[in-house]
Amino acid sequence: MLTHLTLRDFAVVSAAELEFGRGMTVISGETGAGKSLLVDALGFLSGLRADSGMVRHGAERAELSAEFDLADRAEALEWLREQDMLDDGDASAACHLRRTLRSDGGSRAWINGRPVTVAQLAELAGLLVEIHGQHEHQALLSKASQLDLLDAFGRHAAPLAAVRDAAAAWSALQRERDILSRAGDVSDRIELLDHQWRELDRETLEPASIVDLVAQHRRHANAAGLIDTCERALTTLEGDDAPSLLQTLQSLRGDLARARSDEPRLGEVDGMLDAAAIQIDEATRLLQRIRDDLDLDPDQFEALEERLGRLHELGRKHRVLPEALLDVRERLATELESLRNAGTRLTTLDGEIARAADRWSDAAADLTAARRAAAATLSQAASALIAELGMGGGRFEIALEPVDAGRPDPQGAERVEFLVSANAGQPPRPLRKVASGGELSRVSLAIEVAALGLDAVPTMVFDEVDSGIGGAVAEIVGQKLRALGEKRQVLCVTHQPQVAAQGHAHYRVSKAEAAGMTQSAVQKLGPKERQEELARMLGGVEVSREARAAAKRLLDSVA
Repeated sequence: MLTHLTLRDFAVVSAAELEFGRGMTVISGETGAGKSLLVDALGFLSGLRADSGMVRHGAERAELSAEFDLADRAEALEWLREQDMLDDGDASAACHLRRTLRSDGGSRAWINGRPVTVAQLAELAGLLVEIHGQHEHQALLSKASQLDLLDAFGRHAAPLAAVRDAAAAWSALQRERDILSRAGDVSDRIELLDHQWRELDRETLEPASIVDLVAQHRRHANAAGLIDTCERALTTLEGDDAPSLLQTLQSLRGDLARARSDEPRLGEVDGMLDAAAIQIDEATRLLQRIRDDLDLDPDQFEALEERLGRLHELGRKHRVLPEALLDVRERLATELESLRNAGTRLTTLDGEIARAADRWSDAAADLTAARRAAAATLSQAASALIAELGMGGGRFEIALEPVDAGRPDPQGAERVEFLVSANAGQPPRPLRKVASGGELSRVSLAIEVAALGLDAVPTMVFDEVDSGIGGAVAEIVGQKLRALGEKRQVLCVTHQPQVAAQGHAHYRVSKAEAAGMTQSAVQKLGPKERQEELARMLGGVEVSREARAAAKRLLDSVA
């Protein structure tokens, strides 16, 4: 839902800020005051091509921004997440669109403060706002949107999901078959993989074993130096050519024992030396074991050298570290098994693909039947509304056009085309080819009301939907817009008091000359101001007592 719209230096608007709520909001004003500029601003925020002529005279750029509440728009929130345009931990459901139009013809766009392309802006805006009127940016003219609207009206979520799932299953099986078919004769590949697998299978490739191998190799490579170090340490500890370290400690302890009677604290020193003697004795024994374990065995060292060399060579061949060779062996085994079973799998795949196509055909037939029924119901309802909206003799039809893509289509076996005949005796034509903007707006309104606003877009904008009508028909248009506003947020630019009276909120756009320039201002109307505006719309420049009374009656009839 649109909550705020801000304009700066846009056409004749110096600055304007509007707040919107639920229901139907009407925008009125004198001819030329700029009331349709608000629709234009939403159009540019929805991705329309930049127009330097919309920059206010004397300004370098126009700035437009809109804020939307996405609390009930999971699809838009998911789009923002996929595009990484939601801050981590941001629990709010607000979305901010911003665009600048420069006087030199350039433009820039942002979503939630992040620079984006105009295409991204249009993609997101397409999930948020739909503009009906004399504009090219109208989602209802798109065949894809028409199909979505029909499926929403018919509540086809379940049969459509069945069609999509069946098409996805068929596509997955077909891709698998294509991959196997492209492989062709795989005997050479099998022979190569088998050779590589056997090379690896001859080795012990567990990571712990490789770590132990590296440690053994290092120890044997440095065995001579290690033995010499141990010998020198044992010579010092055991004292072959001089008193040993233990003997020196024992002599020292004797001297301290004789003096302990004069200084009791020497007993504590003696205890420390006793503990040190025990540690030295244990260290000596461990050094002896290590020295005895060390072996200058050239044959064993050569064997370790060869094994480590083979592992490094295999690692270079497969472009991995030796520790990752086990994963390579397992991957080769998996591919070997797959290739050896390829012939059998191709045979079974043909049957699975045929059965998947049959499942899609059954699901698509169910969806087609549901679409036909929904199209008939929606066509009848919209045609009745078109007549109510002042297009007597007009009718609305939905044509189902079969598609033959040669493969199961996730959208079903057909596309739809909305057709309309504005007058009796005229053949129906595609909605996108209807020439009159006013007729197009009223037809769009009839479709939306008939569909009860079931398409996913939460904000609908109708620009001059009441063009060329008046009196009772205008009142009906207003009632239909208000009814639509119960389901969706509706913004309506109007010059008909009967339509304006139906709004839940009312903005007036006025223009005045300041400093030699024409400027437009936007004001939200309170109850009294609103009655006065309706009186102006009813009576013209000179607002009479009768016009004010008629305006009050209009407002009272809605309340």
